Amino acid sequence: MWQALFSLTNAVALAAWLVLIAAPRRPLALSFVLYLGVGLLCLAYVAMAAALLAGWADPVRDAGLPAMNLSDYSVAGLKDAFRSEGAIVVGWTHYLALDLFTGLWIARDADAKGFTRAVQALVLLLTFLAGPAGLFLWLFVRERRARGPGGWTRKGKTPAG
Repeated sequence: MWQALFSLTNAVALAAWLVLIAAPRRPLALSFVLYLGVGLLCLAYVAMAAALLAGWADPVRDAGLPAMNLSDYSVAGLKDAFRSEGAIVVGWTHYLALDLFTGLWIARDADAKGFTRAVQALVLLLTFLAGPAGLFLWLFVRERRARGPGGWTRKGKTPAG
């Protein structure tokens, strides 16, 4: 079950990332990414987390391990919690949803600020592969543009957004 959910959430995320990076930025495409990408991943996350926490789904823990102790919020406690297929899939879905949402924000922000799609593709690809690294790169690039000659007023752009 967990492998199937892992594969499904990855397929949803990959489809949304392909649309975000390669498709024209029309309202329908952006709605697809937001609702059928981010929204569906968030729904899957909530459903899977609820099923695990309520005991409705077998977390498929490593053999011989006791039940998860969710009250142990420490590195050791988190290490123990993630020694199950269910927790790994829930955690991975968390990453997929938030990284995709971050990518959507970057794309919209970059469009509004007049960045080329080639620059966006590089930042979005890094965000897809290593979320915080891509977000950091975007924050760095957009700040450099804002501080450069003309700031956001270049090409008729304003600091909004």
